Parts: sequence; structure tokens; C-alpha cells
Amino acid sequence: MILSEFDPKQIEDEGARCAIIYLLNLVEKQQAEIARLQAEKERLKEENNRLKGQPKRPKHKPKTASDDEGPQDYSSEDERKSPRKRNKKRRKNENIKIDREQILSVDVEQLPEDAEFKGYEDVIIQDIKIETENVRFRKEKYYSPSEGKTYLAELPTGYEGQFGPRLKAWVVVFSFALNVTEAKIEKFLDTVGISISNGQIAAIIKQETGRLEKEKDAIYEAGLRSTTWQQIDDTAAKVNGQNCYTQVVCNPYHTTYFTTERKDRLTVLEVLWGGQELQFCLDEMAWSYLDTCGLPKKYQTVLAAWPQEQMFSRTEFEELLKKELPELGPQQYKWVLEAGGIAAYHRQETWPVIAQLLCDDAGQFKRIVRELALCWVHEGRHYKKLSPVVAYHRQQLDEFRGQFWAYYRQLLAYRQQPDPVEKELLRQEFDQLFETTTGYEVLDERIAKTKAKKTDLLRVLDYPELPLHNNDAELGARQRKPKENISYCPRTKTGAKGWDTGLTLVATARKLGVNIFAYLHDRVAKLNQTPSLADLITQKAAEDQAKSVGQPQSPDLPTNY
Repeated sequence: MILSEFDPKQIEDEGARCAIIYLLNLVEKQQAEIARLQAEKERLKEENNRLKGQPKRPKHKPKTASDDEGPQDYSSEDERKSPRKRNKKRRKNENIKIDREQILSVDVEQLPEDAEFKGYEDVIIQDIKIETENVRFRKEKYYSPSEGKTYLAELPTGYEGQFGPRLKAWVVVFSFALNVTEAKIEKFLDTVGISISNGQIAAIIKQETGRLEKEKDAIYEAGLRSTTWQQIDDTAAKVNGQNCYTQVVCNPYHTTYFTTERKDRLTVLEVLWGGQELQFCLDEMAWSYLDTCGLPKKYQTVLAAWPQEQMFSRTEFEELLKKELPELGPQQYKWVLEAGGIAAYHRQETWPVIAQLLCDDAGQFKRIVRELALCWVHEGRHYKKLSPVVAYHRQQLDEFRGQFWAYYRQLLAYRQQPDPVEKELLRQEFDQLFETTTGYEVLDERIAKTKAKKTDLLRVLDYPELPLHNNDAELGARQRKPKENISYCPRTKTGAKGWDTGLTLVATARKLGVNIFAYLHDRVAKLNQTPSLADLITQKAAEDQAKSVGQPQSPDLPTNY
């Protein structure tokens, strides 16, 4: 660390102090530029070797000053969390289901004459029994010569093909809840005594997830209706080896997955609209969007002559654009589509419209809903990624990060007990904190960027029910990665939908405390004795809302929210 004992504040001469501060910032900039150029040099070397047909060189990250302190960790768990009191541990065997009881007797011949019976001492032993249940159904068959027709007894409900409902349910659980490959599933079933192939396992997964696709759609709609807010994130994915994206939408009651080819704003809008075909219209919201984008007035004049507040299909809207405004550039064309799609999303009344969307600072999530809420943990990572080489700058950064997370904990406390007075104080404290000038230019630029996001970062003051971070959506996105690591990727769009369905059912069941095997078996066997996950979402949301009666409420929302 450069100048570990130096503090420019100790310099009495103001001119000299300003000059030293300038030089220290220059050192930071030069160090950052050196690191960038080293990385570029390594990239060009690699490309040169590739063009010459030479083997790839082992990758070594350029050494930085922070390497002496160990590997960088951008997690903010230690800073943002306050120590919590440990809850009293529950008894270890409290929730264990007892399948049978067996009384163990003492040999009375070994007992002394004065021995007295004092009851029982319980010992619970957990064990598991895995065995086949192969059934030979003998279907009665009758033939009518007069009708020339054969009558055959039907299999019981839920039985079809070569495999029963329990095996099919376990295959889906192994694939999506436990991330087991089809080859490993085959080996496991073989050890149990089941004769099955990889292809048959793949067919079961495809068939059952396809049947459950409507359940996934119902989960999503119920999840959107359960709260006025949602969280969203995306992660890279592949379909048949091609780069795609998995969008994750969630709240405390559900986690729903959508695999898409792109991740632009129109794609996100389509996801929020339930995967339906987009509609388009022009109204005040569309005009406001186009003004913000800076669409030239001459194009807006042409659009103003179109029917206003009328819904168009995508085909109709694009045909009008190509006919009336063929001179639109690609970016301008995209702006008009986005404006029309967002306006139609908010105008329609058949699908729940999200009032507040919690996300990271990615551009594609912005301006779709009326109120955006940003993740504080993502914002905190920007500060943790700063790597000053001057000790004085490191000290300033550490001090500011301490203040950052102290303010975060104040917001957490406010969520538990919202108060109008505290609300205004927190707004004032935000301004004071993010108007700080340290003299470390990179840090000051970062602070200014955070201050510009004040409205979206402080959305929680108006809606205390909103989380302060987007961890739930991030964790949902990570759930797809183990599946991708062991199975690589689905090979078709149908397969991708199957992955989305399986992951949605598993993640949502976990949030609702539902045993995923019991649920899947109920559906595969067509018993339908277990309430649907969509109904459970609605029920749990209503119960939670009833408990919160009397708590501070969010401002009134339009009727389609």
C-alpha cells in the first residue's frame, strides 16, 4: 500500500495540500490504466497465439496491490447484517414422522425382585426403505361377435405407459430439485431393480413438465396478484448451445422462470406480461416515454395522427410503422415499440400490472413500471470493487463504506416500524451522506452516482414492505446454474420450457413449505387431492395481508394494479 502513514490533511499550506491530493488521484488513475493495459496486452497475446495455432497460455490475472491482501470478495454480508440473537434450538426429533412403534422388553428373569416398572424411554431411529412396487395388471378382455368389438378393462387413474406415478414423480424431483443427471438417475433406479433407459427418463421429464406447464402459468399469475411489487433478475443460459437468458421473477410466495433469446426491454416486458404476445398503443404514457428518449418532433407528429388509446397487435403496429415511418432508424424504431408496448401493458386490465419492480441497475428493467426500486446490495458492491493503492484513500473508502452500511441498517429498522418523522429524517440523512466529498476522485464520482439514484433507492420509505436488496431473485437465478452445470442445456425450446416449469415448481413449493415429491405424485397420479400451488399462494398472501391489518399501508394504487 502506497504511503501507508501519510495524511494530506496534515499539510498546512492549502496550495501544497491541493497539489498533493491531485497527485494522489493521478497515481490512482495511472495504476488503474496500467492494470487495464496489462489485461489488454494479455488478451492480444492470446489472440496472436490463437492465430498462429499455438496452444493457449495458462491464464494469470495481472497482480494488483490488493492481491497482497488475499482474493477479493465482493459480498457485503458482513457489513450489511447486524448480529442477531440466536433463537432457542428446537428439539432434534420434534418434527420426525413416526411410521411404527416397537416396544422393547427387558428380560424379566434378569431383574431383581424389587424392580419397579417406570414407563418407557423413547429412542427414535431414522431409516429408509427403498424397494420396487412393480405391478402386473391383468386386464379383463371381452369380445362381442355381434358387434365385432373387443372390450378391455382400463388401467387405474394415473397409470400409463411402462412406469407408475411414483417413479415418474421421483424422476422429476431428481432432475430439478436434486440436480441429478439422467445417467445417474438411471444408475440409481437400476440399483433398486427398475429397468429403464436414459431415453425413457428424458421422455418422462419432457412429458410431465409439459403437462405441468399450465400449473406454472397459474403460479405466475397468482404470484403477480399476491403483492403489488415483484423482484426480477436474469442470468446467462444456453439452449441447444446458443446463448440465451433466463429471467427470474419472484416475491415471498413464488419464483418463476422464463428462458428467452434476448434480454432487452421488450423481452422483459413480455415476461412481465406473462409471456403473452405483446400489444401496443399510443397514449400519454407513450408520449412521455418518447419525449424522454428524445424522438424527433417530426416523427411524433406522424404518430399523433394515428388512433390514440387503441390496442394494436405487434404485426399491425409494425406494419403501420414501416408504412408511415420507413425512415426511422433502428434505435428510434425500438423506442416507438417500447413506448407503445409499455403503454399497452399499463392500459390493459386482463393481466396484473406490477406497481413496483425491485431490481439491480440494469437498463432493460427501467421505465417499464411506474415505480422502480433499486437494490442496496448491488449499490454497495460498486464501493467494494474500488481498489485504491494509496493508504489514505483506502482509509477514506473504509470509513465511507462503514457509514453506507450504517445507513442501510437504519432503513432496515424503518421497515420494521415505519414512522413519518423517521421517514423525513432518513431522506435528509441520505442527502448528507451522499453529498460527502473525500478528495479521492474515484470515490467521490461513485458517491455522486449513488446520490443520483436517490428516488429509486429510497422507494422503501414509501413502501416499507419492499425488501432493500434483490437477493431473492439472485438466488433464484443461481438455482438454474447447478442444473446447467450437470445437464449443460436443453436442446429445444420445448425443453427450455420444461426446465422453466420444473424449476418454478420446485422453487415455489420450497417457499410455500410444500413437499415437492408429494405434490408431483398427486399431479402425476391425477389424484388432485393437494391444493394447487397457485391456490396456496393466494391463500397465504390473504393470510399475511389479514395479519398486517392496522399496519401502515402503501398509497392507493390504480385499479389495474
